Amino acid sequence: MSREQSTDRRRDSQCLPFEPRLALASLSGEADAAWAAAGADLAGAAFVGGIALDEPSREAARALVDRDRREFLPDDPLDFVSDQLTALDDVAIQPGVNVRATTVDPIHEAAAICAAHDAILEINAHCRQPELREIGCGETLLGDSNRLTKYVEAAAAEGAAVSVKVRAEVPDVDLPIVARRVEAAGADAIHVDAMDSEAVIGDVAAATDLFVIANNEVRDRESVREYLDYGADAVSVGRPSREPTGPVMRRVAAAVEEWEAPIQ
Repeated sequence: MSREQSTDRRRDSQCLPFEPRLALASLSGEADAAWAAAGADLAGAAFVGGIALDEPSREAARALVDRDRREFLPDDPLDFVSDQLTALDDVAIQPGVNVRATTVDPIHEAAAICAAHDAILEINAHCRQPELREIGCGETLLGDSNRLTKYVEAAAAEGAAVSVKVRAEVPDVDLPIVARRVEAAGADAIHVDAMDSEAVIGDVAAATDLFVIANNEVRDRESVREYLDYGADAVSVGRPSREPTGPVMRRVAAAVEEWEAPIQ
């Protein structure tokens, strides 16, 4: 897919496309409003979270903490979402919130908060920790697209821009089919962890008009160009965002700026 075709993707949401087309991907227990604000000099968007919204997902998060993983476990997750987005209201970055839930009701509530702050609600169909998969969260949703589409429909009904974070290389999951289903349900974007299957970005981009954010090992000009040449609309960076103005972030930002220049 050409760059010109890529830039003609869906623009229904005021949240998309964000500029520059570099996002900070959520880091469990680390990606908060302060982290997003620190990255605003180089990135155009930041996904706070992931945030467990209901008791089963919070119990799974507690189990992850017990084995030394960092997780957000505020007393009230919805209040936390609201507070985090309020802190970003005057920051020059497009906020998003990556969430997990086992039922649809908290998706409605979180999406309403996101809509009030012009933020993206990102449904986590990505995490692969067994504690999360056992309760139907994370990548389990990729194999249960009926439930995933209900989550998307719920978020879209509240007026939020909706992204779905997904993972490649999940057995028996065809990502382009998943992408078409979530698009039909009202999603605006798909955030793809390509794993070791970078070409899947091209498959997803060709299958839908979703805004495609490519993730995994985005570190330099070569990795940025590879994803964008496959048809991604933006790229995202995970672990290197812990140093928001560090050398990796600066290399990636420069590569994105170079790619964007002919579009301006």
